[in-house]
Amino acid sequence: MRIFLAGGTGVVGSRLIPALHAAGHDVTATTRRAEGIDFLRERGARGVVVDVFDAPRLADAVAAAAPDLVMHQLTDLGEYDTDANARLRRDGTANLVAAAEAAGVARMIAQSIAFAYAPGDTTATEDDPLEPGSAVGVLEALVHRLQRATVLRYGMFYGAGTWYAPGGRTGVAVVAGQLPATPAITPFVHIDDVVSATVQALHWPDGTYNIVDDEPAPGTVWLPVYAAGLGAPVPRVAGLPDGAPRRRAVSNARARAAGWRPRYPSWRDGFPTV
Repeated sequence: MRIFLAGGTGVVGSRLIPALHAAGHDVTATTRRAEGIDFLRERGARGVVVDVFDAPRLADAVAAAAPDLVMHQLTDLGEYDTDANARLRRDGTANLVAAAEAAGVARMIAQSIAFAYAPGDTTATEDDPLEPGSAVGVLEALVHRLQRATVLRYGMFYGAGTWYAPGGRTGVAVVAGQLPATPAITPFVHIDDVVSATVQALHWPDGTYNIVDDEPAPGTVWLPVYAAGLGAPVPRVAGLPDGAPRRRAVSNARARAAGWRPRYPSWRDGFPTV
């Protein structure tokens, strides 16, 4: 099929393009910078320079690509600017959905996150509510305006090119002894499994899917293992700061029922590859 991939140079998009190309799909991918065009071409996509906040230009780009599907893989976390990322989820998604509607595109697959569920003591499923008022909830509601919508709630990425790679944001903090082990639960997913699930989702029924591994774990369990793998100091144990979310374990049963089999079913399997 013809796919318009918004966010072609990001940690997910840059890996998706070769996988989609290998599966026989025709990909047009976006970049905000002209130098990204060669990067996209080398991976098997036609590149288009466009900023998602430039609504008229974005609408023209989607219409010119005439896609069967728009894939939303946009984030803005290069500088860990959560406000910028929230704006992208709200305003950027609104522009992308409007561009799809204007071009007559009925289907979108969008990146969301699996750690935005409302607090609770049970393992979260896709039917549980998200944190009220979150930008993630706005993103998902916008995507569901389209006739066919698939939302992939990814866990915390790890693997090459992520914050958890040696030299990445989290890796550096752990080596420096700056990240304590707390009871906060993290649902992980290896970046390779993110790509495999996203490609497979092209053939899944429309809906929402948690893309996480089989073993969500508190920081008191996973962080010492991760630190040891980096040769970092043993993390100190701390409670959660006042008001900090404990987060919840998250189920991947729906994605598994659709046929997804993560290569790394636990971070215990995947961390050594980092």
